[in-house]
Order: sequence, then C-alpha cells, then structure tokens
Amino acid sequence: MSSPNSDKVFTGSIPKLYETYLVPLIFEPYAVDLVNRLASRSLTRVLEIAAGTGVVTRRLVSVLPESVSIVATDLNQSMLDQASALGTRHPVGWRQADAMQLPFPDGTFDAVVCQFGVMFFPEKSKAFSEARRVLRSGGVFIFNVWDRIKENEFADTVTTALESLFPEDPPRFMARTPHGYYDRPTIERDLANGGFTASPQISTVAARSRAESSRVPAVAYCQGTPLRNEIEARDASRLGEATDLAAEAIAQRFGRGAVDGKIQAHIVTIEN
Repeated sequence: MSSPNSDKVFTGSIPKLYETYLVPLIFEPYAVDLVNRLASRSLTRVLEIAAGTGVVTRRLVSVLPESVSIVATDLNQSMLDQASALGTRHPVGWRQADAMQLPFPDGTFDAVVCQFGVMFFPEKSKAFSEARRVLRSGGVFIFNVWDRIKENEFADTVTTALESLFPEDPPRFMARTPHGYYDRPTIERDLANGGFTASPQISTVAARSRAESSRVPAVAYCQGTPLRNEIEARDASRLGEATDLAAEAIAQRFGRGAVDGKIQAHIVTIEN
C-alpha cells in the first residue's frame, strides 16, 4: 500500500502541524545554514522552490537586503497559504508552481534556493534543468537534502516503531522520500543530466534536533508530514495509536524528558 503519489501531498491539517512541530524540530538550523551561504553574494532576484511554510523564505527576508526581490513557490497551495499567513518583514511574491515546469522566463534569477524539496521531485534532472534555465549565467543553485535515515535518529526511530503496528505493510514514507535521495554520485549525475557543467560542492552537515518531550517529534512526523497519509490509508482510526507508539519509542531511546537526536543533511551548491 506504499503510495509515492501521496508523498508530496501536504493538505488538511498537515501544513499547520508541519509549521508548529516540524519546522523548529529539524528545519530551522538548516534554513540558517542555507541562507548564510547566500548572504555574501551580490543578489537582485532570488527564487525559492518547494518553499513549504516559509522557514527559508523568512530567513531570506531577514538576512538579505530589502532591495532583493524574493519569489517563493511551492506545489502545494495550502503550504503557501500557511506561509503567507505567517507573513514576512517585507513583501515576498508567493506563487504556486511546479518545480518541473517553472513559470518564469530564462535567466530571471541570480539564485535558486530549495530546502528539502528536491527529494519530492519525480524527475530530478528535469527539475534541475528548470532551475538552471531560470538562472542567469553566473547564478547559483543551492539546495539541501537529508542524509540516509540512519543518520537522522528521530525519523529512523519513528519509522522502525511503525513497523510493529503495520507489520505486513509498514509505512516507509520517511525512508523512501525525505531520506531517499542522499547518494552523492546520484546527485552529481542528475545535476549533469540537468545541464549543469560545473562540479557541485557538496558538504555534509550534522545538527541536533531537540524537543521538550518525545511527543513533539512523534506528532511532527506522524501527523505533520505525508507519513500521516500512509498511516491513514492503512487504518485512519489508528493515527492516534501510531503517534503514541512513536512517542513511546522515542522516549525509550532518548529519555522521558526533553529529547535530543542527531540530524544530518547534504548541502549542494553549483554555479550556472
């Protein structure tokens, strides 16, 4: 009952839960890292793809000069609605768009940024080709992807815990998609197939994921990501049970109070 087509569906209550629980848990440290890598560049126009609920967008606005034009896109309008509702210090262009077919002219942007979205693109090389197309000559494409699930302890713990709840068809969303695109040679090949001729710089960055209790990452993963779609497709009545099981597994591994787990990602930078 694995459903890759539902892996990129962030609807219903997912966007709000995603922003409330998942953004502070795992996304904020890498948003800071990603934007800091752009801060020293001379930029006029920046495009963000797969912007989600806007954690990187808000960081871009806070760090880059106000004169820089920022357009933030996502496939899911519900995620952009959540981002727009949170707002930014100065105006951003929010626009629903498919990374596989960006609605912008060639050479429009000085930088294209994507935080933890590439893994969801059904044809990576095609998406990379689109990013390259809308970049000006000399522009930069910078994105990050999660490392393998074993290097990301809360996600790994939740995924393993759910195997006991659905032993015949365990939900594998976290391993399959968010943590399924970590192989460096594959990333390099897909960038080349997308038309990039420069060699990418790829750095692996570990960080810590912290929460006040084991319940927070359990809700984050089980209810604030498309893992929820997989659980509910198997038995919607067991979402609460799945969340409780994940929370208990995290508590057993990381303690009954505040929890602290490793997260790790690759950051990829390539010039056009």
